[in-house]
Amino acid sequence: MIEAVAERLEGAPRQLRRRWSDAFKAQVVAEAMEPGASVSAIAHRVGIHPSQLFTWRRDVRNRRRASSRLSSCEAAVVQAAGAVVEVVIGDVVVRAGADVDEAHLQRVIRAVRSA
Repeated sequence: MIEAVAERLEGAPRQLRRRWSDAFKAQVVAEAMEPGASVSAIAHRVGIHPSQLFTWRRDVRNRRRASSRLSSCEAAVVQAAGAVVEVVIGDVVVRAGADVDEAHLQRVIRAVRSA
Protein backbone atom coordinates (compact mmCIF):
# COMPACT_ATOMS: atom_id res chain seq x y z
CA MET A 1 0.00 0.00 0.00
CA ILE A 2 1.30 3.47 -0.91
CA GLU A 3 0.62 6.30 1.46
CA ALA A 4 0.63 9.84 0.14
CA VAL A 5 1.25 12.75 2.46
CA ALA A 6 0.69 16.28 1.25
CA GLU A 7 3.11 18.78 2.65
CA ARG A 8 4.44 22.09 1.57
CA LEU A 9 7.93 22.03 0.10
CA GLU A 10 10.46 24.47 1.51
CA GLY A 11 10.97 27.42 -0.76
CA ALA A 12 7.69 26.88 -2.59
CA PRO A 13 5.86 30.15 -3.16
CA ARG A 14 2.85 30.77 -0.97
CA GLN A 15 -0.45 31.26 -2.70
CA LEU A 16 -1.09 34.98 -3.00
CA ARG A 17 -4.44 36.70 -3.07
CA ARG A 18 -5.75 37.25 -6.54
CA ARG A 19 -6.23 40.86 -7.63
CA TRP A 20 -9.05 41.68 -10.00
CA SER A 21 -9.03 44.77 -12.17
CA ASP A 22 -11.70 47.40 -11.61
CA ALA A 23 -12.91 46.87 -15.18
CA PHE A 24 -13.39 43.13 -14.56
CA LYS A 25 -15.26 43.80 -11.31
CA ALA A 26 -17.49 46.40 -12.97
CA GLN A 27 -18.35 44.06 -15.84
CA VAL A 28 -19.17 41.10 -13.57
CA VAL A 29 -21.16 43.23 -11.09
CA ALA A 30 -23.16 44.83 -13.91
CA GLU A 31 -24.02 41.37 -15.22
CA ALA A 32 -24.96 40.17 -11.71
CA MET A 33 -27.27 43.16 -11.16
CA GLU A 34 -29.37 42.40 -14.24
CA PRO A 35 -32.92 41.31 -13.34
CA GLY A 36 -33.15 37.53 -13.05
CA ALA A 37 -29.36 37.01 -13.05
CA SER A 38 -27.98 34.15 -10.94
CA VAL A 39 -25.06 35.51 -8.92
CA SER A 40 -23.78 32.01 -8.13
CA ALA A 41 -23.87 30.92 -11.78
CA ILE A 42 -22.05 34.07 -12.91
CA ALA A 43 -19.43 33.69 -10.17
CA HIS A 44 -18.73 30.06 -11.08
CA ARG A 45 -18.56 30.92 -14.78
CA VAL A 46 -15.89 33.60 -14.24
CA GLY A 47 -13.98 31.57 -11.65
CA ILE A 48 -14.65 33.42 -8.41
CA HIS A 49 -16.46 32.44 -5.23
CA PRO A 50 -20.08 33.64 -5.07
CA SER A 51 -19.44 35.41 -1.75
CA GLN A 52 -16.83 37.57 -3.50
CA LEU A 53 -19.35 38.66 -6.10
CA PHE A 54 -21.98 39.38 -3.44
CA THR A 55 -19.39 41.57 -1.65
CA TRP A 56 -18.59 43.48 -4.84
CA ARG A 57 -22.33 44.05 -5.46
CA ARG A 58 -22.84 45.32 -1.90
CA ASP A 59 -19.86 47.69 -2.25
CA VAL A 60 -21.29 49.15 -5.47
CA ARG A 61 -24.73 49.63 -3.88
CA ASN A 62 -23.17 51.34 -0.83
CA ARG A 63 -21.14 53.71 -3.03
CA ARG A 64 -24.26 54.57 -5.05
CA ARG A 65 -26.23 55.32 -1.87
CA ALA A 66 -23.43 57.49 -0.51
CA SER A 67 -23.09 59.46 -3.74
CA SER A 68 -26.86 59.97 -4.03
CA ARG A 69 -26.97 61.30 -0.46
CA LEU A 70 -24.17 63.74 -1.27
CA SER A 71 -25.78 64.92 -4.49
CA SER A 72 -29.10 65.57 -2.76
CA CYS A 73 -27.48 67.91 -0.23
CA GLU A 74 -27.55 71.63 -0.79
CA ALA A 75 -24.51 73.68 0.03
CA ALA A 76 -25.21 76.98 1.69
CA VAL A 77 -22.62 79.72 1.75
CA VAL A 78 -22.66 81.43 5.10
CA GLN A 79 -20.51 84.44 5.66
CA ALA A 80 -18.80 84.24 9.01
CA ALA A 81 -19.00 87.23 11.24
CA GLY A 82 -15.75 89.12 10.90
CA ALA A 83 -13.86 90.93 13.55
CA VAL A 84 -15.29 94.21 14.73
CA VAL A 85 -13.11 97.17 15.68
CA GLU A 86 -14.45 99.49 18.35
CA VAL A 87 -13.02 103.00 18.66
CA VAL A 88 -14.10 105.03 21.70
CA ILE A 89 -13.69 108.80 21.39
CA GLY A 90 -15.03 110.52 24.49
CA ASP A 91 -18.60 109.35 24.81
CA VAL A 92 -18.87 108.26 21.14
CA VAL A 93 -18.28 104.64 20.09
CA VAL A 94 -17.45 103.90 16.46
CA ARG A 95 -17.78 100.25 15.44
CA ALA A 96 -16.38 99.07 12.11
CA GLY A 97 -16.36 95.63 10.53
CA ALA A 98 -13.26 93.99 9.14
CA ASP A 99 -14.36 94.81 5.60
CA VAL A 100 -14.49 98.59 6.11
CA ASP A 101 -12.18 100.72 4.01
CA GLU A 102 -9.34 102.20 6.10
CA ALA A 103 -9.56 105.64 4.46
CA HIS A 104 -13.29 105.79 5.19
CA LEU A 105 -12.72 104.86 8.84
CA GLN A 106 -10.09 107.62 9.16
CA ARG A 107 -12.56 110.19 7.78
CA VAL A 108 -15.23 109.06 10.29
CA ILE A 109 -12.78 109.30 13.21
CA ARG A 110 -11.65 112.80 12.11
CA ALA A 111 -15.29 113.89 11.85
CA VAL A 112 -16.07 112.59 15.35
CA ARG A 113 -13.00 114.32 16.83
CA SER A 114 -13.84 117.63 15.17
CA ALA A 115 -17.46 117.57 16.33
